[in-house]
Amino acid sequence: MDRLFLDANVLFSAAYRPGAGVSRLWQVSGASLVTSSYAVEEARRNLPEEEQGIRLNELLRTVEVGEAMMLPPELRGEVDLPEKDWPVLSGAAAAGATHLITGDVRHFGQYFGERLVGVLVMRPADYLRTIG
Repeated sequence: MDRLFLDANVLFSAAYRPGAGVSRLWQVSGASLVTSSYAVEEARRNLPEEEQGIRLNELLRTVEVGEAMMLPPELRGEVDLPEKDWPVLSGAAAAGATHLITGDVRHFGQYFGERLVGVLVMRPADYLRTIG
């Protein structure tokens, strides 16, 4: 079973407007959705309208939300990420995620399709394509 860690930008996109394509992740059978309090707060901070915050809360009902985590530098290997992105990858690893689902091309783009600290990094559309 896939265990998908949802980055803040995925949560944001799903809550931003009803029927967003990324919301198809919530309908994937055989996958569990996880995230961290760090990602939730980042998404919430960037949603401008109350209705979007309400939509985020609804989406989070079926998402396991773990505590914010940070891998120590000695466990990061050769991965080159800005410090602000380490809580995302650390949270995915701590949650036992099989996949980190992110739309962050700028910081994670070079790692799409690769495993970082045991977690496969993918864009939402790429993951959805792989499962058919």
